Amino acid sequence: MTRRQPITSISVTKPVQLPEPKETPTIQTTIQAFTADLADIQSFLSISFSPSRINKVEEFLTSTLASLSRSFEFDRLRQNEQVDYLLLQSHIRRLLHQHRAATQKIHTAKELGFFEDWVDVCINFVETRHNVGRQSGQQIATVLHSAKQGVNQLLCLIDSKDGFGDSKERFIMFWTITKFEELQRALEEAVGFYQGYDPVISWWVEKPWEVLSAKLNALTSALGNKTGIDGSGSADDIVGDPIGREALLQELEAEWIAYAPEELVQIAEEEFRWCEDEMKKASTALGFDRCQEALEHVKNTFVEPGEQTLVVRDLADEAIAYVERHDLITVPTVAKDYWKTTMMTSARQRVNPFFLGGEKIIVSYPTNSMSHDDKLMSMRGNNPAFSRSTVHHELIPGHHLQFYYMDRYYLHRSTFQTPFWIEGWSVYWELLLWQRGFASEIGQKWATNEAANRIGMLFWRMHRCARIIFSIKFHLGQMTPQECIDLLVTRVGHERATAEGEVRRSLAGEYSPLYQAGYLLGAFQFQRLRKELVEDREGPRWKEKSFHDAVMRENNVPIEILRTMFRGEKLSAHTKAQWRFKDKI
Repeated sequence: MTRRQPITSISVTKPVQLPEPKETPTIQTTIQAFTADLADIQSFLSISFSPSRINKVEEFLTSTLASLSRSFEFDRLRQNEQVDYLLLQSHIRRLLHQHRAATQKIHTAKELGFFEDWVDVCINFVETRHNVGRQSGQQIATVLHSAKQGVNQLLCLIDSKDGFGDSKERFIMFWTITKFEELQRALEEAVGFYQGYDPVISWWVEKPWEVLSAKLNALTSALGNKTGIDGSGSADDIVGDPIGREALLQELEAEWIAYAPEELVQIAEEEFRWCEDEMKKASTALGFDRCQEALEHVKNTFVEPGEQTLVVRDLADEAIAYVERHDLITVPTVAKDYWKTTMMTSARQRVNPFFLGGEKIIVSYPTNSMSHDDKLMSMRGNNPAFSRSTVHHELIPGHHLQFYYMDRYYLHRSTFQTPFWIEGWSVYWELLLWQRGFASEIGQKWATNEAANRIGMLFWRMHRCARIIFSIKFHLGQMTPQECIDLLVTRVGHERATAEGEVRRSLAGEYSPLYQAGYLLGAFQFQRLRKELVEDREGPRWKEKSFHDAVMRENNVPIEILRTMFRGEKLSAHTKAQWRFKDKI
């Protein structure tokens, strides 16, 4: 140890003047900044139907889109940068379209008398609180009192109505409920900000807020009862917003799909007929003359409730072992070993009757609180033969493996999530494993035989066909929610409860209009791309594993753009979808 010497003097030197940092934005940093900026705007202006937020988001999206071509010279970008440019450009255009569609819903709600002046006054109070603007307790109490009077008038208006007219108006009413709930949460936060910290404001606002909060609860309840969205679980409470053909075409352009809506329905119908033919073959092999009888037999192979998680574990191990044994894709150890299982609540099963997954798998199976009929329908709908495709769809090689790669490669592209890539990838594996004879190679512990496994796989393939048909026809105004349910029950073989849950989930507005169509159509895109690169390519072909790994390492990229990249073709700033991936060669 060296002893420290005493300091005898201090010399002072002139500080070095560092140059100002000069950063040249890249397309990647532009995407990251755009995503963060938009999130900050929406977080600060937290009420989605606030006039301030509507104007600010419109201004931000418009100005960012206009600046994109000024900031980057497309032809001088590297190919991966060109891809990011096209993704950001398409993403902003879509956000603008969705923003304007949401704004139109607000105007419609105002025309129906549901967003009166008191709503804007409440929003102004919340946003003034966010801006730390000075407000007196008496001012806030006056706002809350006037809002109570506004709610009373609205309750009288609702009570005077016999009901609501067409499905469009009914959907606006359903949508309005969520907005009043959003306003109530924002007001609760704003009022709570002062409680216990500002005794004067707390003295003024405590009682007015207590009264207004009760009135807002009564308002959302009245709207729910009047529109029929009362939690009964019947098909009558399913609402949706048919967006029309023109809006569907805009969505297809944003998803890089070069087909008209009617063409996609035709593709689904052709695939459906193939599935029905294969279902007849599998039913005969199982010993039944009618497909419905074979389907009933397979449904009744369900396991006792306590065994369902064991089924999931075994089916997951089975799929992982298969893709590794055949060297189909790289499965990193962390992805393989670290995933969790949770159970779906009974309430959530009303909209998600089957498994969900990604970082974990959420198992749908009946709870003790369900009715006897609902228990049986849930168990029959999640039997082991049906669950095989669900498990490898949600875990490996599907979503769980997908999310593993998304967290490690081109992270900024996660902003551009599309069902044609996300869901299409998992369904693509359903198609590929069918093609490879997966039903005959897998273990027999949880199904009677190969034919039962084939029936389970075909059930889901028919389900994907039906999703394309009913989601597109609904948005074209050609099918009602009840007709969508009937299609799933009579042609696919769903239990009625699971069919209602599927339709409720699809139409309630949580998903984009093309989300359900994206499952099978995205799979068809991956299937065609694999055929071009792995099977048909002239000269050296891609190895199967190399192809799958390459897809995963690009993160969320529309499959047509992936095709352009992998084939070494040129992109331009004006590139649009033109790939006819299901046309006959």
